[in-house]
Amino acid sequence: MSVGFIGAGRIALSMTRGFLRAGIVKPDRIVASAPRNRGSAKRDFRELGSKITDDNKECVKLSDIVFLAVKANIVPTVLEDIYPVAVKSKLFISVAAGVTIDAMETCLPEGSRVIRAMTNTPCAVGTAGTGFSTGSNATASDSRVAMELLSSIGYCVQLDENMLDAVCGLAGSGPAFTYVFLEALADGGVRMGLPRDLSMRFACEAVQGAARMVMETGDHPSQLKDSVCSPGGSTICALHGLDASGFRGLVIDAVRDATDRTTELSELANQGIGIKQRHPLITNNTDSNNR
Repeated sequence: MSVGFIGAGRIALSMTRGFLRAGIVKPDRIVASAPRNRGSAKRDFRELGSKITDDNKECVKLSDIVFLAVKANIVPTVLEDIYPVAVKSKLFISVAAGVTIDAMETCLPEGSRVIRAMTNTPCAVGTAGTGFSTGSNATASDSRVAMELLSSIGYCVQLDENMLDAVCGLAGSGPAFTYVFLEALADGGVRMGLPRDLSMRFACEAVQGAARMVMETGDHPSQLKDSVCSPGGSTICALHGLDASGFRGLVIDAVRDATDRTTELSELANQGIGIKQRHPLITNNTDSNNR
């Protein structure tokens, strides 16, 4: 199995590292395409032992499975470029937020096998959260291959396409929200006298441990929270402060705002490059997302 990435940015590099870490694809069976001016991206792929090219069509020709890992506004140009070599033997998996299956099938040759997936950068260390949906021409075998690949880099589930926007808003943007929370936890430790490196380690262990407790015990987070809060203790006192500041609502709003901003970016892309008449690629659904 050979895998190609059109686009050699963060998500493509993270997925490549995840695949190599899992041992599911050999380094020399991965190829990525990027513009000539993306020298650092090309260097990263070469250091991993993978191939790099500035020709999207060459990337498609060398690959059994082609990931579209570019920004949504670039997808029309990419599909127009690779159209002549997009034969039916290729499986196309898009990780471009806001680009629908129907749009990709419309812009690729008739009968093209398409899958739409939403993942996140923790795939580099095997802890991604990924959802995917299959197009009308994708086979049961394509679904199995996608599941095999994407589950090798973390949690993966097949969903109806109308749920993928929410996956992007939560799973795609969620790591960034968590990094901010981690940084704040560590800053709190430093504020109270802990060394920076020790404070960061404790913050990471707290977040990782809490997540594992939820997943491995199956208990609701509120139940686990209550088990930490002693009557009149320090934790319930601090949680009162978080609730008073609207912490929960702010987190919910962040997921909503990531969704709303993606819709805005999609609309701006449509206006900026005038692709609505040529290619119906960018979703106009108000629930669309972008990382």
